[in-house]
Amino acid sequence: MISTVEQITEEALALPSEARALLADRLVESLDPAEEGYVRQLWVKEALGRRDDVRAGRVQTIPGDDALALVRRAFTE
Repeated sequence: MISTVEQITEEALALPSEARALLADRLVESLDPAEEGYVRQLWVKEALGRRDDVRAGRVQTIPGDDALALVRRAFTE
């Protein structure tokens, strides 16, 4: 089982970032509802960390319209 998980992980990491994000979403959705609270806590932690990165100037934001244009281009190319 472990080698299978490692193989799947290797293949998943070789996917383009958009496909990895979709796969991650599907995997999270497949979790037991009892784990939903834990997953929610992880997302809150991630969101707060990203907020802190923006406030501290560690990352640069871009306007929403520009971000959406980048996403659209990534899916049409």
